Amino acid sequence: MNKNPSLHLDGASRVVFIVGDPIAQVKSPAGVSQAFQNAGLNALCIPAHVAPADLAAWTAGVSLCKNVDGIIVTVPHKFAYFDVCATTSDRGAFLKSINTLRRNADGSWHGDMFDGLGYVQALGRKGCSLQGKKALLVGAGGAGSAIAYALATGGLRELAIHDADTLRRDTLVLSLAALGRCTVVVGSSDPTGHDIAINATPLGMQEGDPMPIDADKFTPSLFVGCVVTAPAVPPLIAAARAAGCNTLTGADMFAQVKDLMVAFLKGQ
Repeated sequence: MNKNPSLHLDGASRVVFIVGDPIAQVKSPAGVSQAFQNAGLNALCIPAHVAPADLAAWTAGVSLCKNVDGIIVTVPHKFAYFDVCATTSDRGAFLKSINTLRRNADGSWHGDMFDGLGYVQALGRKGCSLQGKKALLVGAGGAGSAIAYALATGGLRELAIHDADTLRRDTLVLSLAALGRCTVVVGSSDPTGHDIAINATPLGMQEGDPMPIDADKFTPSLFVGCVVTAPAVPPLIAAARAAGCNTLTGADMFAQVKDLMVAFLKGQ
């Protein structure tokens, strides 16, 4: 039974999947579906819980469905989908990471990555300017690398990157430094000396997770962000607010990313 009488569903409905492992934490299917239908599209976003070992087979099967127009990608599949795409944006090609796919005319997949662009837009809406600032980013995975790219090309003076996977961290630091847009260095979990500190890891989703950034070092002048969407106020954000910091939640970020993804899936 459709609990939302304004949400249309019939045999002509187009389908966009959102795929991840896990997937139960995502809040986007309803919002993306409503955005499609508000735009006059008979389309729905459906969650799919797919383990990495099954991803290739699942994608091959979904690609045979003639009413599947797109795939939205969440943890941990964003790097894997780069190889699925026949074509990508320049941003996706640089990052080798994808969070949204749509069909090319021949039925193959075209991909792009909106996590970083959406995050920077969300920062701006919260009054946080990047110009001349120093930022610490923790996490160099799919979302983290996209946010790092957007930060490094968005006007920062210096970007420090911290990740427990030192190879992944160092690879991202070197590639962003080569762009020559700002100074890019290896960081730590200590936010001291930075204007902005962002957690781009899943830490905070599970009870008992360690703090990804040293909250004991928070000062009111620090702007703190986190990509975690569930819980709505993860421990890092709660600690930042207790310290008097301005903050950006995962939901704040995804509101901007969602609009970018919907426009892309509409062919814009």
